[in-house]
Amino acid sequence: MSEHCHFQRASPQASSGTITPMITPLRTQGLQRRLISGMTLIELLVVLVILGLIASLAGPQVMKYLGGAKTETAKQQIHLFSEILDGYKLDNSRYPTSQEGLDALIKAPSGTPSWQGPYLKKPSIPKDPWGNDYKYTAPGESNRPFDIISFGADGKPGGEGENKDINSWE
Repeated sequence: MSEHCHFQRASPQASSGTITPMITPLRTQGLQRRLISGMTLIELLVVLVILGLIASLAGPQVMKYLGGAKTETAKQQIHLFSEILDGYKLDNSRYPTSQEGLDALIKAPSGTPSWQGPYLKKPSIPKDPWGNDYKYTAPGESNRPFDIISFGADGKPGGEGENKDINSWE
């Protein structure tokens, strides 16, 4: 075994000026350098396990808030469409028909000489937060002038939670 020699002053109890050799094996020096310079594999694995536990606890909460934010965004878009449709009615004395749809807010339908649009600044009707088209019908049910519906995350009528329908009359 190869050894490396360091010199160190003797303790104050020893005679002054005495130098005592301190012998340290090279393997011990390498271990000391590795421990000082970085983390061991076990320490890294412990950190990764802790981060995984935190993510597994926090992840569902974050997804819950994200789903709630999409639902709230759909409600706000539907409310905005309702207000814009009221402006359309002021100009044209009627709401767009079901066949004209929300596209009547961007392009003038035939037979609307007093159309003052485009009523939306976007070149196309925005989709709901899940990437689906809003359903527009006029006249709406129960004597409503129109209905606007987003079918939620699943894009199908009905559902619970994030899949619940969002509409203009609630």
